[in-house]
Amino acid sequence: MGNMTPGEATRWVEAQASALGFDLCGVAAVEGLDEVAHLPEWLASGYAGEMKYLHDERRGDPRLALAGARSLIVVAQNYNTAHPHTPEAQIPQSRNVRDDESPRGWISRYAWGDDYHDLLREKLNALVRSMRQQFADSFEANAYVDTGPVIERVAAKYAGLGWLAKNTCLINQKVGSWLFLGVIVTTLDLEPSLAPSEPVPRDLCGSCTRCLDACPTDAFPQPYVLDSRRCISYLTIELRGAIPEQLRAQMGSAVIGCDICQDVCPWNRKAPLTGLAAFEPRRFHEATGARDDQSGTRSFLAPELEWMATLTQEEFSRIFRKSAAKRAKWRGVVRNACVALGNAAIPEGSPMRARVIGLLERLAKSDDALIAEHARWAYERQRAAGKG
Repeated sequence: MGNMTPGEATRWVEAQASALGFDLCGVAAVEGLDEVAHLPEWLASGYAGEMKYLHDERRGDPRLALAGARSLIVVAQNYNTAHPHTPEAQIPQSRNVRDDESPRGWISRYAWGDDYHDLLREKLNALVRSMRQQFADSFEANAYVDTGPVIERVAAKYAGLGWLAKNTCLINQKVGSWLFLGVIVTTLDLEPSLAPSEPVPRDLCGSCTRCLDACPTDAFPQPYVLDSRRCISYLTIELRGAIPEQLRAQMGSAVIGCDICQDVCPWNRKAPLTGLAAFEPRRFHEATGARDDQSGTRSFLAPELEWMATLTQEEFSRIFRKSAAKRAKWRGVVRNACVALGNAAIPEGSPMRARVIGLLERLAKSDDALIAEHARWAYERQRAAGKG
């Protein structure tokens, strides 16, 4: 690293990350990530569901991801916006729909704007380029944004960015938990941001269990442990097949992801807002799918469920282009919208009820068996609610 000491190099990296717009940055050694040791037990419990990529053995040791790796540079980007947290519409049966209003769905806050993978990856690559210009020594570096065999939140803890909460999210005492994380695995021998005598950030969850109590699907078998198979984010995004019938009623209006365990967290009450317009809810014109953040006729903030349930593959591809929400896939979004329509509390006798039931009846005849099955479930649920 030329004339720089490992400590000076770390301070330079942290300053450069800040200059690039990251909200937090820290460095950790590749060894001593204690929570990684619990990964095999968690996987053996089946909590990963169908996420086979989590079984990659490299997740157990960052040195397997890059030969000669010595340091982990961890960055965090705040994506909190001024828009309300989880609306009442997301909580099952808590909100009645007006006679003239289409039921609304919920897209998780992280997917409202531009794809954070692209934004963070661009900044991480810029950081690596700056490092190559600054440091005389040759080195290797791999940058990851949810795409590599690294457990980012564990690395973030040991880089001093926060503690791992009961809902398994990383919480920073000043910024909260609305954070995107990125990691650079490098062969550079950087000094960890936390001195050997300095403890990792203290767990400040205390006796609070609001996140655990608020989870509609009981996805936490115990504090600090997530059963992904019951998590609404997993069910709406990662799961490709049928959603377990016993969990559908608890999913409320969720179509893509879930924010509930973060919304109720006291540490997010005064979380600062991001200054990046890229994370504001995307708006676009219904007719063309063209994005227009000022005058677009539709928004990713609580979109109409009838519209989401009738999207075509072509429309989905056009509208969700460069959005993190595209990971849910077209048939997954339509499947999820059907479930949310089944959960919508629509006033009896309203024109909306007849319209929604008619839509679900048509979708129940879809050539796509997955969509048809969930539409039938939603149709029967709305019919039963009407008889009550």
